[in-house]
Amino acid sequence: MSSHKSSHRSNPSLPALSRTPFSAAPKSSAPLYLANEARELDRRLIEQHGIPGYSLMRNAGKFAFDTLLRRWPETESVHVLCGSGNNAGDGYVIARLAKESGFDVRVFSLCDTNKLKGDAKRAYEDAKALGIAAIPFDAMQFEAESGNDCVIVDAMLGTGLNTAVKGVYAEAIKSCNQSALPVLAIDIPSGLSADTGQVLGMSIKADVTVTFIGLKLGLFTGQGRHYAGEIFFDALSAPDAASHKLPVAAQALALGCLLNQLERRPAHAHKGHYGHALLIGGNHGYGGAVMMATKACLRMGPGLTSVATRAEYIPAFTGHCPEAMAKSVPHLNNLKPLTTKASHILIGPGLGQDAWAEQMLFTAIESGKPLVLDADALNLLSTHPEWLPENTAHWLITPHPGEAARLLKCTTAEIEQDRLGSVRTLSQRYGCSVILKGSGTLICNNGKDVELCPYGNPGMASGGMGDVLSGLLIGLLAQNTIERKLAIALAVCLHACAADALVEKQGECGLLASDLIPVARTLLNRQTCPNE
Repeated sequence: MSSHKSSHRSNPSLPALSRTPFSAAPKSSAPLYLANEARELDRRLIEQHGIPGYSLMRNAGKFAFDTLLRRWPETESVHVLCGSGNNAGDGYVIARLAKESGFDVRVFSLCDTNKLKGDAKRAYEDAKALGIAAIPFDAMQFEAESGNDCVIVDAMLGTGLNTAVKGVYAEAIKSCNQSALPVLAIDIPSGLSADTGQVLGMSIKADVTVTFIGLKLGLFTGQGRHYAGEIFFDALSAPDAASHKLPVAAQALALGCLLNQLERRPAHAHKGHYGHALLIGGNHGYGGAVMMATKACLRMGPGLTSVATRAEYIPAFTGHCPEAMAKSVPHLNNLKPLTTKASHILIGPGLGQDAWAEQMLFTAIESGKPLVLDADALNLLSTHPEWLPENTAHWLITPHPGEAARLLKCTTAEIEQDRLGSVRTLSQRYGCSVILKGSGTLICNNGKDVELCPYGNPGMASGGMGDVLSGLLIGLLAQNTIERKLAIALAVCLHACAADALVEKQGECGLLASDLIPVARTLLNRQTCPNE
């Protein structure tokens, strides 16, 4: 074993990079930028705040190298793939630092190094002065050079990519992904769109991504979370003034910050203070959906909860959910008295799309009450746009990408290609709050400002998850004691964080939607209960 490894572990100058990565547990809300805004932030630091570009590059490379040491302490060799821009400059800084620390270093260049410019050229010259040769990339040679205890550093393509990866870059990405070696991506995995989180032809599958100055939206939504791996962020000491009036694509939410905004209930509180939630759904064969939504609703603490469903499910509610007042509603005339008493209405879980479902939806809309529309309520709305009232500001719709596509009359692929634009368009077109579900769930309340939930995991890819989320939403919204925007964000984050907590202990496979309900309740009370 090389002697350099023990010195890395004991080096007191290394920062505490073993902290939880941003992608797992953001401590506070954080702005997410598109590529153009991230580059503008970089420009401001250099031109307006007098920070030399090469200083930023060296600091970025140092942060990336320190992260590599902490993440893979047994590393003996580092292979750096460099492109032609500043992303490559970061790579050359890492190569130099690795060489100075006694690592076996190989640099594979995907461009003519004579064409490097500015800070990237300076970083290359510094690495070259240390005896580091930039070898032209060749797939066969690269694979032959790879070995045990080796980490690949992806410094090929940065945030500016907006077309499909081709040529030698595509070959290099393919070779990296086939190597089975750990990969550290610089700023963003090569081939991933910084704006949309979509793969542009092909992308590096990174184990860790280190990103700087400003967080990029594409790392957190769509396919980004899969390809980025763990995300570590360093603002490189950028002053707050640098981002003044800089457009933000979305705001990443932090559950702790949301919970801190809640107020404790007064000692004299009673059920009349906390609203009356009405859930409508459970058509023939789909009673489980509205049952899960009801149980989730109850655990969020509304004063009263009623359910309008098919007669066949009333015994199940009486036996398994007695706290909810379940009513049989064979006809719209049976539903109208229930809507009158409700403060908020959820419609959709297990609703179906037959004549009964249409009656239920039309009556709910006609009530004029604040609505949460999910599942088949959205599918029916997409086929009956004439039912859309003039004022829907008190509505919340919660589509997954397929439902969003039906609402916008486009394809699911088009929704996923621009999740940010899709959630804004939905909010503008339907005049209401929107939750666009999926990896990196997005929330838009006013047609413009967007929030992103950075939590969640693949274990949530199972039936009923949306029903539980809709139940959490109506349970919080119906109380009228939590500001609407906060209630929506809180429900989304509780849902995803509950899944993360369960997966951490039990694994992803076999996670049930109903498993989330007691954990979401615990998370909600952990910050607000004076005894915990």
